[in-house]
Parts: sequence; structure tokens; C-alpha cells
Amino acid sequence: MSQPRTRGELHGYQPRRVKDEMRANLLGKLERGEELFPGIVGYEDSVTPQIINAILSRHNFILLGLRGQAKSRILRALTNFLDAEIPVIAGCEINDDPFQPICRACRELVAEKGDATPIAFLPRARRYVEKLATPDVTIADIIGDIDPIKAARGGLALSDELTIHFGLLPRAHRGIFALNELPDLAAKIQVGLFNIMQEGDIQVKGYPVRLPLDLCLVFTANPEDYTARGKIITPLKDRLGSEIRTHYPAEREEGLAITRQEAWWSRDGAGRVVLPKFVAEIVEEIAFQARQDKKIDKRSGVSQRMPITCLENVISNAERRTRLTRDKKAVARVDDVYAALPSLTGKFELEYEGEVHGADQVAREIVRRAIGAVFQQYFRDAGLEQVVQWFELGGSLKLPGEAPAAALLEQFRKIQGLVEATAALGLKAKDDPAELAAGCEFVLEGLHAQRKISRSEERGFYAEERPRPEMSPREVPPRTRRSYQ
Repeated sequence: MSQPRTRGELHGYQPRRVKDEMRANLLGKLERGEELFPGIVGYEDSVTPQIINAILSRHNFILLGLRGQAKSRILRALTNFLDAEIPVIAGCEINDDPFQPICRACRELVAEKGDATPIAFLPRARRYVEKLATPDVTIADIIGDIDPIKAARGGLALSDELTIHFGLLPRAHRGIFALNELPDLAAKIQVGLFNIMQEGDIQVKGYPVRLPLDLCLVFTANPEDYTARGKIITPLKDRLGSEIRTHYPAEREEGLAITRQEAWWSRDGAGRVVLPKFVAEIVEEIAFQARQDKKIDKRSGVSQRMPITCLENVISNAERRTRLTRDKKAVARVDDVYAALPSLTGKFELEYEGEVHGADQVAREIVRRAIGAVFQQYFRDAGLEQVVQWFELGGSLKLPGEAPAAALLEQFRKIQGLVEATAALGLKAKDDPAELAAGCEFVLEGLHAQRKISRSEERGFYAEERPRPEMSPREVPPRTRRSYQ
């Protein structure tokens, strides 16, 4: 069945305001048990219910959160609560309703043609307008301005409504207008949002032009900027219906789910890499450790993009190594995590103490702590005294840089109890050499993280010689005691 082409063919169509439309569609999704925000993980019991309440209350709202907390993705997902498509007057810049036009050109068109007024259908994706707030944004960008060229071509006075060049807000009419980083918007531009948020209309260049826009306004901001005096004007805060705070994943499993969803880790072809669970957990734990580190600026935050880009670098390094060693199977190892440091150092801002140490050193320490945390999870009750003793008796092991997995495993087998210890990781002695080598390396790195053995670039893994304390004559064992003059 063909779609209507004129206003008269829109039989039974009942116009709805945007917020009423979103409310009705949201209630329908809740009744049907549909997923509301596909791809958003970890907000089911915190952020999502607050957003639902804001939509059901027909509020304009703001998402407050640090970088990498899916704020923009949530805003873009709001289009799921709009109708699949709506009728608009064909050619209208502000998507006018065929039955309730607000711009002068459309009003004149409907007055002239009546039910023969041509219409088009606007899909929900085109009803979302997003703008990043920057200091150079002008009121003309947001609201609109007088276009002298239109006036000249039409022989119109500059005060004529037909000379208006509409800004982003009017062009979002009958849809959603999203403004990212609201505090970065100049104060005088923030004032320009007052009318549209409370009365629902705008004015252009001081002329008595009233455009009663139909919009859902949503914003994002960093909590520190939002609460800083002078960053955002108080009357604008007062006009926001709901203030919703986002957060980072509370549990490592939530972070893993996000990282696996977003990272390019499942690669096809001969370069496909096996990603052991403990390696993925180390990568995710890095973000959790970084968010707790005193040398990292908490106000800036540690984005969830950190484990995503880190994991991609880990997999790429494993691919590169496999090409050089010509192994049949590529397995990511802990060493690949250290090779991914360039994907970490740019993801956090340092405090003064961190600046003294340097970003690379801070990142290495965070990786070491992450390895220790995951290692403790797997080997809390496992006895590794035999492995530690091998090093304490003078053993040392320096791993070759780009050695095949079989050669690495041969070196690991020299350490008593090391290969057997990988059983705690679910590995067996007959498993693929590349997976066993990755497990053995993790055990050694974990012992180093717990300071039970040492490691250096020159010597590899070894046990430090601990100086024996000097004993007084009374402390010397009887068989070795000598008389002292």
C-alpha cells in the first residue's frame, strides 16, 4: 500500500507532541518486555530506571558523568522511543506538522492548497539533532538568524519572518535536540535556551516572531564542570527536569562485557587470536586499578575506552608475534599487555606525583597491580612454593623476545611445578604449547606482581639474594659458636 502524498490522504492521523509520543512508546516497550537501551551494560538498576522516569514525566534532562560512560550512546538510543516515521509538510526546513504548521511559509502553503498540500514522511533517525557545545558556538547556530540574501531575492523586509535562516533548534522541531558538554556553551547562549525550555518558543533578532517548537531537550556534562560556579548558569539548571548521573562499571564482569562488545577482538583469517580469559581479565582490571590510583586525576576519570583500545593492542601484538615466530596458533599473553602500554598512557591525566614518575612508569605499575589482582583470584589456595624455591636456589629465566611457543614451553618445563600449576587456569599438560606457554608466563608474572620473585630486562625472572642479618655470639647455633676474644 502506497503512502499518502497529500494532507487530505492522512485519514485518521492524530498529531502528538514529542514527549507524549516518547512516553506512549516507552510504556508499550515496558509492557512487551523489550530491551530499551541495546548495547548499554551495567545501568539496568541505576541509570536506566532514572531515564525511564524522566521520559514518563516528560522532562528535559541531563546526563552527568565522566568521559567514556556511554552518555552520547544513551542519547542517540532515545530515538527508539519515537514513532518509526511521521508526516511532515514536504520541503519544510523545520519538519512542520501538516495540520499544525508553525512557520509562515507552511501556513501560507496550507491556506493556499488545503488538503492538496504535499507531504513527506520523516524517519525517526532524522528526528535527532546533536551538537557539541564549544566556545565558538553562536546564538545564530542554535536559534537562527536573519538571512539578508533571502530578503534580497524575495524583495522582503529584513523583519519579515520569511527571511529567517533557522538554527539547529528549529530544525529539530518535532524531535530530539541533544547538546553535549553543556558547560562549554557560552553563558549568553545558555540564556538563549530559557524560552525554548520553559515556554517552548524562540525569538530571532528581537523581532516578535514566535515559533512554538515541539522538542525533547537532552544534555550531557562532566560533573565537575556542571557544579563549577560560572560554568553553567543557575536558571538553566532550574529548568532541567531531571539530573541523572552515569558511572563506570561496578564489577569486572560488567567491564568485560562492554569491552568484548566494543573492541575489535574477534578477527578472521589466519591471524585470528585466542584470547585466554585471564588475559582479558587483566586488561579489564587495569581500568579498575587506574581509577583507584592516587597518581591519576579522579576528576578527569579513566574512560572505558582504555580497556577497549588496550585489548585491541594486545591482540595486534599477538598477531605480530605469531607472524614472526610462525606459530600455528596465536595466543595472547601477559607480555602482550606490556606491549600495549601506548594504548594506556594517553587515557589518563596525572596528578603532580604521577607527573614526577612519568606516564609510562605509572602505567607499568598499574599493569603489575592488575596482574597481581587477577593472579590472586586464580591462585589464592594454590601452592607455588616449588616454583618460588627454584628461583631461590639460584635459578633464573630470561625469556627470548620473539621465540616460538614450543621453545618457550621447553624453558618453562625446567622450572619444577610451573607447568603443573597452570591447572588452576583450566589448562592440561597435553594442551596446545602456545596456551600452556601463556599460562606459565602468567604464573611467573603473578609471582613477580606479589614480589615473591623479581624481574628485570637484563636478567629476566630471578630471586633476589636477601642479606642475612648479622648474629651476636649468643645467637650463633651451638655447633658453630666460636669464642670471641
